[in-house]
Amino acid sequence: MELTARPRVVIVGAGFGGLWAARRLANEPVDVLIVDKNNYHTFLALLYQVAAAELEAEDIAYPVRSILWRFHNIDFALANVRRIDMQKQMIETDGEAIPYDYLILAAGSVSHTFGIPGVAEHAYGLKTLEEAVALKNHIICCFEAASRETDETRRRSLLTFVIVGGGATGVEYAGALSELIHGSLTRDYRTVDFGSVRIILLEAAQRLVANMPEKVQTYTLKRLRKMGVDVRLGAMVREVLPDIVHLSGQDEIAARTVVWTAGVRGEPTAGLSGLPTERDGRVPVLPTLQVPGHPEVYVAGDLASIREESRTLPMVAQVAIQSATTAAGNILRQIGGSPPQSFRYRDRGAMITIGRNHAGAAIGSGIYTGFFAWLLWLIIHLFNLIGFRNRVMVCINWAWDYWLYERAVRCVFPARMASHPPSSSCTLGPVRK
Repeated sequence: MELTARPRVVIVGAGFGGLWAARRLANEPVDVLIVDKNNYHTFLALLYQVAAAELEAEDIAYPVRSILWRFHNIDFALANVRRIDMQKQMIETDGEAIPYDYLILAAGSVSHTFGIPGVAEHAYGLKTLEEAVALKNHIICCFEAASRETDETRRRSLLTFVIVGGGATGVEYAGALSELIHGSLTRDYRTVDFGSVRIILLEAAQRLVANMPEKVQTYTLKRLRKMGVDVRLGAMVREVLPDIVHLSGQDEIAARTVVWTAGVRGEPTAGLSGLPTERDGRVPVLPTLQVPGHPEVYVAGDLASIREESRTLPMVAQVAIQSATTAAGNILRQIGGSPPQSFRYRDRGAMITIGRNHAGAAIGSGIYTGFFAWLLWLIIHLFNLIGFRNRVMVCINWAWDYWLYERAVRCVFPARMASHPPSSSCTLGPVRK
């Protein structure tokens, strides 16, 4: 990027928040640099479908430079942000140091283990494309191993899949996994007794999808149980071992697969940079989204703890988009000599899908369940997906799955040798960097 006298705005993160902030600053009298450790944007709402062999990873990812190439005042840097020096207004990366005049932190969130032993080591997360692909590979490898396993105890453990967390991600993945197992995989593994396959959804609270209306919660619970998912409410995980899940006050579960969707916390860059953070790693901000004591620094999306009336806004895409757009607008106001405006969130509702033809939606005062809600979910998610090619490919995969009951993405890529079983080219455990 050419050095000019114009103010430089650096945006950390190329998620929903980062991209919408950049779009707000497009063609304005500022130079914008987006910094992210990945050169692509991930449509996280469909990540669970990659883990359920319904979509390719490339179907929900889009190159950042391809999104922003029309805007000549916006550039991109592929770098891993290590910390931010607020006094020097400098971003330290694994390469160059990046100066800024204004900063928008939109780095997003990571899985929250709540300090429970064994989760980080033995459970699968579902927050990145790499994690989704690794989980899909593992599910298929469990059936490959089970098809040749002669020991009943080990085979039962291979065919038990525990999902921890009854929020939107856990519920949607439980439904998608049930359809994968009792659909395409029944034809692939004729020697496996699918009556012994167990999908167990654990939720510490007494209800699923706590952010949804009671009607949707009840509908979701009934639908999952009808799909054969063993939903256990009030179930708290005490420890996760390679092949056992220990629960508080309940019997242990023998399982080779634990999927952790129980919660998220703010990405750790803010804390490593000395910014005050709350227990969930989020940064408390002023109503204008600025960091107290640093009027040139804004925090948006999952990383921001935004108070509105008596609640803290949830970590959802709409909060990220709206807060980042406001932050970018406030920077332009500062540059123009006007005071920043307070952020006001406009709740556009929430949606959740539970397998084919079934979903729940709360939009405004309306609450919908069943096929109509499912159609709304399909249309809205397809509309919000970035990239024409991605929309076409997702439509094709959805149609193929819907009409032919066939999951097309059942290849294990990449394959690597593992110690168990000795003859398998699959890895039966989370891949750790």
